[in-house]
Amino acid sequence: MTKEKLAEESIELLKKMIATPSTSRNESDVADVIQNWMLEKGLLVNRFGNNIIIRQENCSIDKPVILLNSHIDTVKPASGYTRDPFCPSVEDGKLWGLGSNDAGGPMVSLLATFRYLIQTEQNYHLIFVASCEEEVSGKNGIESVLPQLGHIDLGIVGEPTMMQMAVAEKGLMVLDCTAHGKSGHAARNEGINAIYEALPSIDWFRTHLFERVSQFLGPVKMSVTQIEAGTQHNVVPDMCKFVVDVRVNEMYKNTELLQMIKDSVTCDVKERSTRLNSSAIEMSHPIVKRGMELGLKTFGSPTMSDQALMPFTTIKIGPGDSARSHTADEYIGLEEIKNGIDTYIKILDGLSL
Repeated sequence: MTKEKLAEESIELLKKMIATPSTSRNESDVADVIQNWMLEKGLLVNRFGNNIIIRQENCSIDKPVILLNSHIDTVKPASGYTRDPFCPSVEDGKLWGLGSNDAGGPMVSLLATFRYLIQTEQNYHLIFVASCEEEVSGKNGIESVLPQLGHIDLGIVGEPTMMQMAVAEKGLMVLDCTAHGKSGHAARNEGINAIYEALPSIDWFRTHLFERVSQFLGPVKMSVTQIEAGTQHNVVPDMCKFVVDVRVNEMYKNTELLQMIKDSVTCDVKERSTRLNSSAIEMSHPIVKRGMELGLKTFGSPTMSDQALMPFTTIKIGPGDSARSHTADEYIGLEEIKNGIDTYIKILDGLSL
């Protein structure tokens, strides 16, 4: 099948996806749409929850395995939409609709790439996964699928990067912190004010710089984003709670950084999760070298994707623009999809790992 025909069919599938509401944890209907479309195209589909898996048939188990992955869920429509977010429309070479850019365009482009490459003998075995719950890092998404797939040598994560190569991606930890004091009457010199007890730790989060700085992601970034204390104006608060958003570069594992934080502050620190790790791929990796030969640029991505849940080598690349993600009147260019398919194929065709 030609690239042109694949692009045409990909755009039609994307229109069907846009017309089917698919916010995170509510992807069943769009998963049905995608599964039925794949079956009509003669693909052998395995459904796991709302995740859809296709394996390349009749391929040697001795070959390296490449995973092509993107997600089928969307955020809720932004309040500023002037168009119907669930009505796909094409104007001026742009396909408008919720999820068109993030990440419907990358998803259908990777699917087209899978269909094209399995027509020829390659040096690897391909698996395609359209996963759910990416926008909420849900446990029923790609994380639940990976044990079903076996060993993966390389993952290509489809997200809107303007078809440039994200060779590193920040991880995330959210910390719930608590400083303790002793209640008392505000009119008298009594009690221990928990807000004041929290201030040294808050200042540490504001000013501390971790030693290891990434070439692509820069330093670890910590931001105090929420704070709560006190019951009324005349009571010295005995507890101050605050939340810290920690964006981790690939120089640290979350568990390592968490222990360093706990050893440095006086407040209690409780992590919500350490599962969303940063990632990076070596610049000497064959897929990076192939991309650079094609003139693609490399960069570090501050936004998180399902890469954070993949414990193997990954790279993030896809058509569309991250700046359009989660915005009102989302769109993707039809030429972006066509170029995405063409570039994915050029990167992967004949690649040796």
